[in-house]
Amino acid sequence: MTTQPKTITAIKAWELCRDEPRSLLIDVRSSMEYLFVGHPQGAVHVPWIDEPDWVINEHFVTDIRKLALGGLHESIDDVPIILICRSGNRSAEAGVKLLEAGINNVYNIDEGFEGKLDKNHHRSTVGGWRYHDLPWEQC
Repeated sequence: MTTQPKTITAIKAWELCRDEPRSLLIDVRSSMEYLFVGHPQGAVHVPWIDEPDWVINEHFVTDIRKLALGGLHESIDDVPIILICRSGNRSAEAGVKLLEAGINNVYNIDEGFEGKLDKNHHRSTVGGWRYHDLPWEQC
């Protein structure tokens, strides 16, 4: 049994989304991050941890199952599920939870939306969805 989601770069994730119409790009960040920092175009928002209480979403796995099977696929494993957060940490945790629930086609975007912190503690300067100039939007 796999214990970690498959690691994928932001660029490879965009290519997978573009080339595989069944894929689901899931943004697991908080509602505030999703709305005001921005999110990948086409991403579906299913928070892993959200305000106001900052607790893990107890319905996360069920929400993902509904999205994946809502396309009337024969198996949830037919659907590539690609997770993204700010830097790849929360999405990795969420991916483990999906794997534990028996969902096997799970990817984690290792750079996240904004990437890791640089030496000046700034994001979007050394990696991430935005750094690679991939399609994104914000409210």
